[in-house]
Amino acid sequence: MDFMRRAAAIAAVAGLALAGACVSAPSIDRHLENTPATPVQVSTPHGVLTHAQSRRILDELRKRSPQGTVLDRHLAIEQTLAGTPLSAGNRATLLQDGAQTYPAELAAIRSAKSYIHLEMYIFEGGEVGREFADALVERRRAGVEVHVLYDGVGSMDTPKEFFDGLRHEGIEVTAFNDVSPKGVLRKGPNLDHRDHRKLIVVDGRVAFVGGINISHVYGPSPRGPGGSPPSAGSGSSKGSGKEEAKGGIESRPWRDTQVRIEGPVVAQLERTFLEQWAKQRKEAVQEDARYFPKVAPAGDELVRAIAGTPDEGVDAAYVALVSAIENSESTVRIMNAYFVPAKDLREALVGAARRGVRVELILPAHLDTWVVLEAGRSFYTELLEAGVHI
Repeated sequence: MDFMRRAAAIAAVAGLALAGACVSAPSIDRHLENTPATPVQVSTPHGVLTHAQSRRILDELRKRSPQGTVLDRHLAIEQTLAGTPLSAGNRATLLQDGAQTYPAELAAIRSAKSYIHLEMYIFEGGEVGREFADALVERRRAGVEVHVLYDGVGSMDTPKEFFDGLRHEGIEVTAFNDVSPKGVLRKGPNLDHRDHRKLIVVDGRVAFVGGINISHVYGPSPRGPGGSPPSAGSGSSKGSGKEEAKGGIESRPWRDTQVRIEGPVVAQLERTFLEQWAKQRKEAVQEDARYFPKVAPAGDELVRAIAGTPDEGVDAAYVALVSAIENSESTVRIMNAYFVPAKDLREALVGAARRGVRVELILPAHLDTWVVLEAGRSFYTELLEAGVHI
């Protein structure tokens, strides 16, 4: 994969992983069509480059892209949506499943010197969750600031005492749109807006973002065998358990991906956490310089973090995804568990396949929610007839 495609892929991963779900997909045509031709900027650890310097970097990308105007359009759309420049000098490392992700995340947490910011849809209180909790508590006792933001629905089966224990140790803990009677009265119709992010930022220097929660469904704890079967609260099936008893599909670790990111773009991810935290707590966004240290280049990746939100309106990460597909030149590859594509996304996939782009989807044969599985399969015929490979 060449430099341009690696940068685009990592930017897409970051954007998708930050997307807040549980909002209806909006019509985005007017947003794509009316996006101004914003000059694309590139930032480095030394600041935002001049227009001429940015153009030189983008020219290198165009040498690898036969349709330079298409690349220009998509990068301009991204910049308008995110409001942040492309960040140069980053290293992005793909981590597969819990077996690779948990040891890397725990190592980063245990090395924290200043702060740890953790935002998680599902934070279980079982063996895996306990190991993360122990690591967070150890760092807090060493004087490291720790903030934990968990989703009130995703983590609703986690005992209240688990999070109270973290608070007792001096860790700042907040539930996103909690489902307590008080939370229901306070949030009202917005209670269905969920925070599906899985984000950890340590010392402003390393971040993890992707699809992996803190849950035993992704495999055994790094320090020992897994515990009980997946619970309904962690998103598992409430089936008869026969498959599990046989060591069948339901007993296998869930397949997912996380990205470890080092470099200046970590500041963009940090800001998404601070904004979400402040909004939930109804506080001003913290601008403490400790959260935005000067970071040396860590690699050669160009990355931009695009934050999706669970609020009403157009989701920037979703618009960026559709734009990337509509501006694709050769291949589109998507691996997705909960595939129920809205009209904009279906049309983008069909359009790309019909103009000769090879579109490949890896989708689940088994899923914890059969309704979602069947809903997604209802679109297979349309996609296959257009030339999409599933």
